[in-house]
Amino acid sequence: MSYSVGQVSAFAGVTVRTLHHYDRAGLLSPSGRSGAGYRLYDDADLARLQQILFYRELGFSLDEIAEILKDPQANALEHLRSRVGRLTEEIGRLQRLAEVAEQAIEVQQTGVALTPEERFDVFGEIAFDLSYATDAQLKWQDSAGQKESMARAAAHTKEDWRQLMGEAAAWRAELLAAFDDGEPADGERATDLAEEHRLHIARWFTTCPSEMHRRIADDFAADPRAFALVVPPSQQRPGLAAYLCRAVHANAARRAAPEEEDG
Repeated sequence: MSYSVGQVSAFAGVTVRTLHHYDRAGLLSPSGRSGAGYRLYDDADLARLQQILFYRELGFSLDEIAEILKDPQANALEHLRSRVGRLTEEIGRLQRLAEVAEQAIEVQQTGVALTPEERFDVFGEIAFDLSYATDAQLKWQDSAGQKESMARAAAHTKEDWRQLMGEAAAWRAELLAAFDDGEPADGERATDLAEEHRLHIARWFTTCPSEMHRRIADDFAADPRAFALVVPPSQQRPGLAAYLCRAVHANAARRAAPEEEDG
């Protein structure tokens, strides 16, 4: 029995244009023509089309499908094994993307709901990069400190945010002044500022032992998105993130010294 291109299009759920393309590519040429010159497909053509669509669904290119169909027994198994490996990798990638998307939703839902005007009033130039917040959530999602920080941030009111951002702005002004004055990162002024930052985190988000504070500071030095959470780009200076990181590490060492002496 013969079928017109329109009938095959309806059977297979593909467009007439796609069938014409397969014909031009030499992948599926109809076995016959009508008296008027129209394409006519037989049952063998439909079986071949079914194979083509199967391999297309698996992600094979038309060139790869043509190679397989030259000798299905010789080529199909090797290609399918290769495709299984690639599909497995893609499944893993999609699972990671889904995980990131779920975490992004959590991040977006965390914190006090503010209008754009209120957000600018409270946060000013400080920008919360969703991609960094999501990365951080994925990185520390099993940490008790991260869970506590997220929970406490979600409970903050607008006035809480206004107060903590005010404290942060005052601390930032002192940090910039120390840096501009050429104070050494391991000096008393800079390490005192590092300690203030650690206590600020503990007061508003989560207990912040020195080891955690060092990891946070390392992120500041390594990732501009992280450092923008404490110093907006318009106020940053070259070397400032590294300066703060060194001050935090020096403060951690300073805090550990009395404990070692006591031991």
